[in-house]
Amino acid sequence: MTATDYDAYGTGEAAEGTVYNVNGQDWNEVVDAASSGDEDRMVVNMGPQHPSTHGVLRLILTLDGETVDEARLGIGYLHTGIEKNMEYRTWTQGTTFCTRMDYLAPLFNEAAYCLAVEKLLGITDDVPERAQVIRVMMMEVNRISSHLVAIATFGLELGATTVMLNGFIEREYALDIFEMVAGLRMNMAYIRPGGVAQDLPPGAIDKIGDFVKREKGRLKQLRKLLDANPVFVARTKDIAYLDLTGCMALGVTGPVLRSAGLPWDLRKTQPYCGYETYEFDVPTQQSCDVYGRYLVRMAEMEESLKIIEQCLDRLSSGSAKSGPVMVQDKKIGWPAQLALGPDGMGNSPNHIAHIMGQSMEALIHHFKLVTEGFRVPAGQVYAAVESPRGELGCHAVSDGGTRPYRVHFRDPSFTNLQAAPAMSEGGQVADIIAAVASIDPVMGGVDR
Repeated sequence: MTATDYDAYGTGEAAEGTVYNVNGQDWNEVVDAASSGDEDRMVVNMGPQHPSTHGVLRLILTLDGETVDEARLGIGYLHTGIEKNMEYRTWTQGTTFCTRMDYLAPLFNEAAYCLAVEKLLGITDDVPERAQVIRVMMMEVNRISSHLVAIATFGLELGATTVMLNGFIEREYALDIFEMVAGLRMNMAYIRPGGVAQDLPPGAIDKIGDFVKREKGRLKQLRKLLDANPVFVARTKDIAYLDLTGCMALGVTGPVLRSAGLPWDLRKTQPYCGYETYEFDVPTQQSCDVYGRYLVRMAEMEESLKIIEQCLDRLSSGSAKSGPVMVQDKKIGWPAQLALGPDGMGNSPNHIAHIMGQSMEALIHHFKLVTEGFRVPAGQVYAAVESPRGELGCHAVSDGGTRPYRVHFRDPSFTNLQAAPAMSEGGQVADIIAAVASIDPVMGGVDR
C-alpha cells in the first residue's frame, strides 16, 4: 500500500463490518444502508464537551448503543512547534517559548526548563535562596489556579455552571498575583536560568497573604457544592476506573496516579527548589475513579496554601527576607534588580545611567549577554518538576553554544491522555466526558 492509498479511517483499518463513507448529500443512502445491516455499532466524533474538543483533540468513539466499544484519541492539531523553535533562540529566550506549552501551568514549564539549564551550567546550588522561595511560592499559586480551572471546567461539563463560575472567579485572584509580580497574567517567562526575572514588588507579600486567607474559606465553599452533591457523586463514583497497575503500565502520573493510592509526588520523592524544607502532605485516594481524582485535586490546593504560608514567612521575616534573586555570576544572570522608569516603562534610570554613561565595559557586557546570550557547557541533562498534571520533565542537550542543540519535554498531558481508552471502553457515552475531564489534559502541552 502506498502513502497515497492510505486512509486512516477507511476500509484498510476496519477489521470487520461495513464502512460507510459520508461525503455529503448522501445521508439518505448512509441511513438506508446502516438500517439494512445486522450491526448496531456506530462511529462518531464526540465533542465539544471539553475545552480541548473544539478542534485540537478529536475523540473517535465506536458505539454499541450507549456503550463505548472503542475510543481513539486524535491529537496533533495544535502544532505549536515550541521545542523546535527553542533551538533558534538563546538559552534565556527559551523560557518565553516553553512557558506557552501547558498554558494553565506556565511557571512549571519554566521551572523544569530552567532547572535543566542550571544543571548544565553547574549552578544549581548557586541560585539564591530568595529566588528559590519565590519560585516555590509562585508555582504553588499556579498549582491552585490550574486546579481551579480543572474543577471549574469539570463542573461545567457535567452541567454545574455554578461550579464553573466560582472556580474562575477564584482563579482571577491568582492571575492578579501573577500580573503584579511578573507583569503578565499568563505565559510570564518569570523563572529564568539562575533565578527569577525580578524581585517581588512592594505590597506583593500582603496581596498573596490575603489570597491565602480568602482561598481557605472559598475552597470549603467549593467543596460544599460538590463533595456530597448526589448528581455529581453519581456521575463520578466508580466511573472511569483505572487502578495502580494500569497507571504504572501507561506511565500515568499526577492526581490520576495518586487517586490509585500511590503517594508519588516529585516534590517529596525527588525534591527541587528546596521543597524538602517545607512541610506538606501528599493527598491520595484508593477509589481509582473520577471522584477520587477530584478529591485529590481539592486536597492538593489546601496543601499548596500551607506551602505558600511557609514561603511568606521566609520572605517577610525568615532567611529569605532579603538578598538577590538572580545568580551572582554576571556572565550568566540577566539584570534582575531593575525598577521601572518614571514613565512606567523601560529599565531603571540608575541602570541606564550606568551602562550608557559610566562604564563602556558594562555596556558591552550587557549588549552581548542580551543579544548573544551565555554559553552552556556541552552535555545533556533531564530535570523534572511536579506540575498540576504530573511529572513534567525537560531533556536539554547543549553543544557548548549559546542556543540549545535540542530540548524535549515529557509533558504529563501527553502521557496521561493515552489512559482515556482504558478508562472509557466498556462504559457509557456520558462517562467519556467525566473520564477526559478527570485527566485534565491541556493540549498546548500535548502538541508542543
